[in-house]
Amino acid sequence: LDLDTAKEELEEFIPHVREMSDTSIRKMAGRDLTRFKHFKQQGISIKFGRFSQKENDQIRKNIKEFLSLTGIENAEKLLFTCRYPEEKETINRLKSEFLFCEKIAEGIPRPWRLIYYRARKIFDPNNYKGRYTKEEKEKLKKYHAIHGNDWKKISEMMSRSNLSVAMKYSEIKSINYGPWTKEETQKLMHAVEDVIRKRSKLEAEKSSSEKSRRNLSIDREKLYQKLPWTEIETKVGTRYWRQCKQKWNSILTNKMSRGQQLYKGTKGLQAKINLIKRLYEMKVEDANDVNWEELSNAIGDVPRAYVQAKFYRLKVSCVPLWQRKTFSEIIDYLYDEKLPELEEKL
Repeated sequence: LDLDTAKEELEEFIPHVREMSDTSIRKMAGRDLTRFKHFKQQGISIKFGRFSQKENDQIRKNIKEFLSLTGIENAEKLLFTCRYPEEKETINRLKSEFLFCEKIAEGIPRPWRLIYYRARKIFDPNNYKGRYTKEEKEKLKKYHAIHGNDWKKISEMMSRSNLSVAMKYSEIKSINYGPWTKEETQKLMHAVEDVIRKRSKLEAEKSSSEKSRRNLSIDREKLYQKLPWTEIETKVGTRYWRQCKQKWNSILTNKMSRGQQLYKGTKGLQAKINLIKRLYEMKVEDANDVNWEELSNAIGDVPRAYVQAKFYRLKVSCVPLWQRKTFSEIIDYLYDEKLPELEEKL
């Protein structure tokens, strides 16, 4: 396909495809377009966001079958071939011969690149080394001073994954872990406003002239979904991205609910009851399939992250051995065991 045709056909599945680089679009057209069309014929939509347990299991199955097919010794050699320079040529030949890209993505309605990154995260032994020691943190700061944001090089020196060292550095470079000051909060609000307005302006320029003539408006959805938190972290300067995200959600919750205590007293009981009932009625098998945005009015006019946080607290405090239960088992327990108790208390 030529580039314009590829963009046009991919746009049906990837709405933001025109914002991607030409190289990425060409790769996606080659690796994903046929797969996407096949999933469409089956009535399956392309997914983004967190991987479900079912998808993780499918990735493990695909990797296991590919290793069996090729005789490659283990997943680390398959996914981190550069760590084995003496075997690199042989492994790459086998990957090409047995269609690695197609096999690893089999049965998973997502872009190939996301599946590949997820597989690397699952099978990288450097991902599961626990908390960083004080000595490791000092090493990380030292290596970053020398190599900057070359996370691949730093990860090799520390025997940690790229993602792990990048996120840990983002965390430890922050100098403030106490309550937010008024100045920090203002910086955060200005940073979020800046990135949202820039994004909205770009979208307005791409839309029809009639829409472009309107005053710039910001949809509620844009206030808390898919914000570039690492960019916002840089603008704030004294907090790392996760702190910024949590603080912004708390600000939104307070503003959208006009400062009311939504989860206290009888209102809190009613919110829990409503949340359990709505989740039960949805009859979904995985938390990733829940429309949390739709659920926000079960508690009040709040961001979906607030609803997710409240559900997490509910299952942790009320469901015994919740870690060993599936999502549907947790919901059934809350509905059968906890709901009558909450209704009686109310």
